[in-house]
Amino acid sequence: MKHHKYVIVGGGIAADSAVHAIRKNDQDGAIAMICEERHPPYDRPPLTKALWKDSPYESIWRNTHGLNVAMHLGKKIVALDTAKKTATDDTGNIYTYEKLLLATGGTPRRFPGFSDDIIYYRTADDYRKLRELSKQGSDFIVIGGGFIGSEIAAALAANNKRVTMIFPEHGIGARVYPQPLVEFLNSYYRDKGVTVLASETVKSVRTEGAKRIVTTGSGTQLSVDGVVAGLGILPNIGLAVQAGLAVDNGIVVDEFLRTSDPDIYAAGDAANFHSAILNKRVRVEHEDNANVMGETAGRNMAGQMDAYRHLPFFYSDLFDLGYEAVGELDSSLDIVEDWEEPFRKGVIYYLLDERVRGVLLWNTWGQVAAATQLISEHAAHTSESLMGRIVE
Repeated sequence: MKHHKYVIVGGGIAADSAVHAIRKNDQDGAIAMICEERHPPYDRPPLTKALWKDSPYESIWRNTHGLNVAMHLGKKIVALDTAKKTATDDTGNIYTYEKLLLATGGTPRRFPGFSDDIIYYRTADDYRKLRELSKQGSDFIVIGGGFIGSEIAAALAANNKRVTMIFPEHGIGARVYPQPLVEFLNSYYRDKGVTVLASETVKSVRTEGAKRIVTTGSGTQLSVDGVVAGLGILPNIGLAVQAGLAVDNGIVVDEFLRTSDPDIYAAGDAANFHSAILNKRVRVEHEDNANVMGETAGRNMAGQMDAYRHLPFFYSDLFDLGYEAVGELDSSLDIVEDWEEPFRKGVIYYLLDERVRGVLLWNTWGQVAAATQLISEHAAHTSESLMGRIVE
């Protein structure tokens, strides 16, 4: 048993940001990071973006040099004793702490009973596995038409692979984008050589030799070299539940990112926090949230009392299209489209009760701050008042 002032459970972006923030406020307090992955902290967005555009694999690693952190990779914390302030890993090692951070992230949703050869895309190892498959094979199926599915389908197709997308919604990004943009994206991906099977499900996936045989809900059989799934994630709350912490669509935290145990904090994909700007509890699975939330948690663990009031933004690359977005993007909200060039450059506003809740900056760059300000004003708007409101 070894005592650390700070114990970080997890080794992703939020965990790494917390470590850097702790060190800015406490140069000497002992830090232990216990991470189930066998890699030190790295950036996830390049796994579906830059690495498929010839950025070197080594570019993903985050700088942990000189921080004097005891890293325990390939180990999983399986039990917390909040009374004794101990964390126990899956090999029986016990770590004591004064402050602990749960940066446990999420686990990809999976098809029960399907072939183990499906890549549920999330980690650096998943990238390397798919990259190797793409060197050997030419035909791939991507299951899912959301954030990860649309990015990895574009990445594979841009690398001259034959790609088939399968998803139950009526179009790519249907839960997020307005209907006209969804229809455009379906056509756009098809023009890029992607076969788009919308309103379709996957019945089974099995392995025959080097091939994967995918059977759709309508009975079509497809033989491919690899199958990738982007079905979203489930927040890793098991440890919080075991420790008796409050959970509700993630690990519930207060404005200072403390859980129901004031000496245990949570940040990143698994943390459920109250958004001051949106005035509701949310859980956000994007890089910006992990960076800023992890940093805030680290400062507070080291003695600060900073409320987390950040409204995270996120971004995506889809062939030669891209966007930045902030707030709530939900196709069921009232939507105002302000196109400078239809489907190529513009701003899309998402409203509830005439108040802007989210902004999609489609091929419109450098306006996240303006979009955030617009949401935070909580002013009533019409389509007329929003036309030309944000321009690049």
